[in-house]
Amino acid sequence: MSYLYLAIAIIAEVIATSALKATNGFTEIIPSGIVVVGYAVAFYFLSLVLKTLPIGIAYAIWSGLGVVLIAVVGIYLYDQKLDYAAILGISLIISGVIVMNLFSNTVSH
Repeated sequence: MSYLYLAIAIIAEVIATSALKATNGFTEIIPSGIVVVGYAVAFYFLSLVLKTLPIGIAYAIWSGLGVVLIAVVGIYLYDQKLDYAAILGISLIISGVIVMNLFSNTVSH
């Protein structure tokens, strides 16, 4: 159940962060509401994850995959471009999350 909760937390955080650009400094009501609710959901489900997964591992997965997904959202929703250094960095983040999950004794399976 921890990984399902973690997925929900990641998706909620990505939605909230994606909407943050549209808040126009929190002057737009609907995007601002999406940000507040999205982060509330993200932190609630992250808190549930922390009952069973170590905080360092949970946060690394949450933030790492969040960064990757936000980069993808930026490409498709905001027409942002990634250079080779950004692609390399994102690839290293993905690799780090995979290594932690496959090889770390710290991660509860």
